[in-house]
Amino acid sequence: MAPIRTLFVTYRQTIHQQLIRDAAPDGLDVTMLTSPSKEEVLAALGDKEILVSERAGAVDADHVAAGRNLRLIQRLGSQVHDIDLDAAGAAGIPVCFWPLEGCTMVAEHALMQILGLLRRFREGSEVVIEAAPWGDGPVRSDANTFHANWSGRNDIRHLHDSTVGILGFGEIGTELATRLGPFGCRVLYNRRTRLPRSAEERLGVEYAAVDDLLTRSDTVVSLLPHSDETEGSIDAAFIGQMKTGAMLVSAGASTILDEDAVAEAYRSGRLGGVATDGHRWEPVRPDDPLVVLAADRSANVVLTPHSAQGDRKLDADARRVEWTNAVNLLAGRPLEHRLV
Repeated sequence: MAPIRTLFVTYRQTIHQQLIRDAAPDGLDVTMLTSPSKEEVLAALGDKEILVSERAGAVDADHVAAGRNLRLIQRLGSQVHDIDLDAAGAAGIPVCFWPLEGCTMVAEHALMQILGLLRRFREGSEVVIEAAPWGDGPVRSDANTFHANWSGRNDIRHLHDSTVGILGFGEIGTELATRLGPFGCRVLYNRRTRLPRSAEERLGVEYAAVDDLLTRSDTVVSLLPHSDETEGSIDAAFIGQMKTGAMLVSAGASTILDEDAVAEAYRSGRLGGVATDGHRWEPVRPDDPLVVLAADRSANVVLTPHSAQGDRKLDADARRVEWTNAVNLLAGRPLEHRLV
């Protein structure tokens, strides 16, 4: 049986491309295009039976027409606003999305970072663990006897009715916005290409230019990927545009923070809290400015060891599940997460 000709379109780095190739099942002949033009995709579609679009990239009526042999259009991720579902449906081509567990986990981690800073979780936890004497000493609690905020914590904030700004609104940003919605906060976002209004309304988000986002946000979340442009871009000038006392959360690439500038901004009171999952050097060095800053147990600083994706490994096994619908197609089984 001839292998199924598959076109895989991605904007991700080489390491991710190799892993998905290694994860591909037998029975597929995979052609990969990296950051292609529309014309390149159209030219490659003629003999393909599967089109896989990783995380982003328009699939419009022209793609559907060019892909006359397509048996499946698969989006890796949940952003499907740029896929013409009507055109695909009219052509009888199934369209599916595939939820990305790693992106969901990072979004959950970012939500934890936000809440941890707003509620000064680390400081409060340290106070309890220290078990130092407070006031007149412990009194046994019952329904009528308790001592709320017995250590006198200050500046504990709420997420409700606050403004969260997300920089780098891709798959993770979409998942994070979905989880922020029920908290009743305003969510601003910035990305190179603005979402359609219908997608903004569905997610409950508002587009903002970077400068506007920084001046309005009580918490700024960076989900930016690494590039020459973004490396070290959260620096003193960037922070200078933020609200005094705003929280800064980084769950994107490890290279985005100018760690010296961030640490100094916290010490000066310019930032009310800092959380990052990525660091300039990994594993971290003892002289990392944020590690030095966090040596003060009362500091509103939350550092994690690049663990936002949990214990998932960066290997082909972790990505094999993303080929599930291709395997289903090969085996004649029903497709999962089907949209049309």
